[in-house]
Amino acid sequence: MPASCGLPACRQHYFWIARQRPAAAERALFDTGITFNVAGAQEGIERIIPFDIIPRIISAKDWQRIERGLKQRVITLNHFIQDVYNDQRIVRDGVFPAEVLATSKGFLKACVGLTPPKGIWCHVTGSDVVRDEQGQFYVLEDNLRVPSGVSYVLSSRDLMKRTFPEVFSRGVVRPVDDYPDRLSEVLQYIAPAPTGERPVVGVWTPGISNSAYYEHSFLAQQMGVELVEGSDLVISKGEVCMKTTAGLQRIDVLYRRLNDEYIDPQVFLPESRLGVPGLMQAYRDGRVGLANAPGTGVADDKVVYAYVPDMIRYYLGEEPILANVPTYLCFKKEDLQYTLDNLESLVVKPAHESGGYGMLVGPAATRQEHAEFRDRLRADPRNYVAQPTLSLSRVPVLVEDRLEGRHVDLRPFTLLGEDAYVMPGGLTRVALKKGSLVVNSSQGGGSKDTWVLTGDSEDETC
Repeated sequence: MPASCGLPACRQHYFWIARQRPAAAERALFDTGITFNVAGAQEGIERIIPFDIIPRIISAKDWQRIERGLKQRVITLNHFIQDVYNDQRIVRDGVFPAEVLATSKGFLKACVGLTPPKGIWCHVTGSDVVRDEQGQFYVLEDNLRVPSGVSYVLSSRDLMKRTFPEVFSRGVVRPVDDYPDRLSEVLQYIAPAPTGERPVVGVWTPGISNSAYYEHSFLAQQMGVELVEGSDLVISKGEVCMKTTAGLQRIDVLYRRLNDEYIDPQVFLPESRLGVPGLMQAYRDGRVGLANAPGTGVADDKVVYAYVPDMIRYYLGEEPILANVPTYLCFKKEDLQYTLDNLESLVVKPAHESGGYGMLVGPAATRQEHAEFRDRLRADPRNYVAQPTLSLSRVPVLVEDRLEGRHVDLRPFTLLGEDAYVMPGGLTRVALKKGSLVVNSSQGGGSKDTWVLTGDSEDETC
């Protein structure tokens, strides 16, 4: 644990305890069912998410900046999504290119003219934040469709509190366990016009075969709401209803955990067996609330990401609090040429993928991979962005009986309802392979508990 963590006197004691307890922590994760499908693993086999027992520490001062920056960003993106599906002022004013919007796979024509309940599109956002070796924080990307990982934050914290109660008894670490209550408040806030009864909320899962099914069931249980699949739902008299042994029961809000293209076969993919025919019409008619709103994926586009600082200035009249990573847009002729000429030193990402798939880490790639990516870039430049290979900050991880540095990023979760709320901390993802920059759980990365210190704890000991 670094001296800057704010808990200096406990470092050696904590490390000694940590060395004794990783096996117990792993058993606890297994017993809890915290699993994830790893890319390349045999189909149907789920593994325990690798968990490092040494926490990541964020000072109150650093967190304050991150929190303000994320609220600013999410509010801006909500303005942007509402605008592009309606008036498109930002396009007419020349701040955002019309051709980028027209070619975005995340822009859904079925959502044109929509205004969701309370005007909120992005109810849950998982932003990926990185820190360079100089201590500067950057937003690496935005995830607004179905961002996952918050259940692992809550479960990891519960595990750490049971493993190290002596640390948490001092109150120096900000709690995260109110997240399910806050999420429930957001979902109830977007329910259709009140009927005098508590809104009926459901977590809509694609099913048990989904890699994040544990999270879906966990959040439903924590909020005390129904966990439903598409086959459990039906449209009756214009309302979304759940099949029960007592007959049909109206559902007011669905926290959906499946992508847009699967939610209604009458509007999107006709072959989808996960969706509910007629759901989009019920949504348009104000009969049901959906979180996140369909169409938010337009802001997940990594080309759109590059324009967020301009959006902040345009919609809020403010300077960005958190910077973007410098980004080259390969649909621009000069940016494409720069990327082709410097591929060995850049990270190249497809605009519409997630989970670390389809990307090239130039310094770690082979000559053949460089050649193949040059062909991809020339064939479809709109689908790629390039960024410098950041010297990401490293934090200690426990490797056998010693500490070693590994690269990390951070995924804080922001809720947008009546107000914006950022969970203090979030999912710290760890590149467990020495020297690797790929932290995604789906690519074999691990996680840590993230401790945000309280304002009075900077110099305290445990």
